[in-house]
Amino acid sequence: MSTAFSPDLSAHAGHWVLTFVCQDQPGIVHAVSGAIVEARGNITESQQFSSADTGRFFLRLQLQTDASRDELVAALEPVVARFGMAWQLDLVGRPKRTLVLVSTAAHCLNDLMFRQRSGQLPVEIPLVLSNHGVLRDLAEFYGTPFESIPVVDADSKAAFERRVMEAVDEHDIELVVLARYMQILSPELCDKLAGRAINIHHSFLPGFKGANPYKKAHARGVKLIGATAHFVTSDLDEGPIIEQNVVRVDHSNSPAQLVSIGQDEESRTLRQAVTWFAEDRVLLDGARTIIFR
Repeated sequence: MSTAFSPDLSAHAGHWVLTFVCQDQPGIVHAVSGAIVEARGNITESQQFSSADTGRFFLRLQLQTDASRDELVAALEPVVARFGMAWQLDLVGRPKRTLVLVSTAAHCLNDLMFRQRSGQLPVEIPLVLSNHGVLRDLAEFYGTPFESIPVVDADSKAAFERRVMEAVDEHDIELVVLARYMQILSPELCDKLAGRAINIHHSFLPGFKGANPYKKAHARGVKLIGATAHFVTSDLDEGPIIEQNVVRVDHSNSPAQLVSIGQDEESRTLRQAVTWFAEDRVLLDGARTIIFR
């Protein structure tokens, strides 16, 4: 039986989070606010941004009301139609259903599972999928089902990706997290998961691609190492960036110490990106993200 933390959403009844994206024009905030008042709502948090690059307007609101969801939607729909908005409405604090993909590195998975179980990360993880079996015990320690499908050739890769999409449908997955999953996703899967798959990788200058990046970084005397969390796209490691962190190191750090420092940064950065996504604080503006912290 799972020992995962299950939040009491009754405490959030009537507390909603709304996001809107549309072309920037006068009167948007006034119209949205008026609709919320019509639905007997009180705005508890508000953030907005106008993109000079794309001409788009972004708005995130939290509000409390005794109106039903249907009443709130009815009040907002005329405003949405008037401005041609893409929008989302959800309960504040509702955990996002999240599928985690892993290979052999445990640090990111362990951090996500621990934070989720302790109530610090607003996600629900019904399944962990891996191309190796080594992290089964870790997933099962947290009471989470684990499946492994070896990826050794094109056929097995296709089988793994089919299982990913089956799991997405089976568990109504809203977010897929590549928690150091060391396989390149096919362009087809990237397209299917566009805007709802997050990857994490180290951030070195220079890049030190390939095997043993920390050893290579140590040999070159790197002074800063870090991590980048971004949306998955078919352009490898080029998706819209959600979060980045760096930490200073020096000549006294051994390769093993660099690995430890780097893994801490990867875990911290991925956790933050997942948290922001789960709280509906990440909006896409073309090739970049708008983050309402």
